[in-house]
Amino acid sequence: MNPSKRQFLGSAAALCLTPLVPAWAQSAQWPTRPVRIVVPYPPGGSSDIIARILAPRLAEVLKQTVVVENKPGANGNLGAGLVVQSAQEGHTVLLCDVGALAISPSVYTKLTFDPSKDLRAVGMLAYSPHVLAVHPDVKAKTVQDLVELSKKERINFAVTAIGSAPHLAAVAVQQATGAQWEYVPYKGGSQAVTDTIGGQTQIIMNGLLATLPHIKSGKLRAIAISKSERMKLVPD
Repeated sequence: MNPSKRQFLGSAAALCLTPLVPAWAQSAQWPTRPVRIVVPYPPGGSSDIIARILAPRLAEVLKQTVVVENKPGANGNLGAGLVVQSAQEGHTVLLCDVGALAISPSVYTKLTFDPSKDLRAVGMLAYSPHVLAVHPDVKAKTVQDLVELSKKERINFAVTAIGSAPHLAAVAVQQATGAQWEYVPYKGGSQAVTDTIGGQTQIIMNGLLATLPHIKSGKLRAIAISKSERMKLVPD
């Protein structure tokens, strides 16, 4: 497959619940004990928000306790590896950015798991485009403004992880426009957003779900989103 850049940018923030499904899943008696949802990113990001909305509703349906556990690191690979290792235990599932699973085999030379063999998708939970946003003090209101500014001033670009979908999206923008900025990697979107709000970094590419509240409050200014048409949430 050779998807266009826009297709990649638009789909990379879709979220998916992806557990191992061995023989125990076929039993009508499952679950027989508390279920653990592993979010492979820090608290406060899009995946974490969705997991914490899902957990109490899932608990009602399953009649079991559902616990959300954050295991950030390596663009989600640490958490995914933990879920794979917990296969025989049978009550651990993964809620992640599907883009990260698609990217990792091409970016990381050593993985403790094979996403295509060790994990099975259960369902798509949400779709969220990425938003390109800047600190309010940055004197740019369009992508063109931002590109020109990056050629004159040193600009730090916060990315959720090296090799993450937002990082590769930023690289795609950089290659297409000739922009010049330095990448600052984080373990997840929440800390990247916090540092951009605080001015340690000036630009961020992150999921709209986790970033929108800060855009509405004026702590960040949205420049663009990874969709071909405008959204009512960010009409400008």
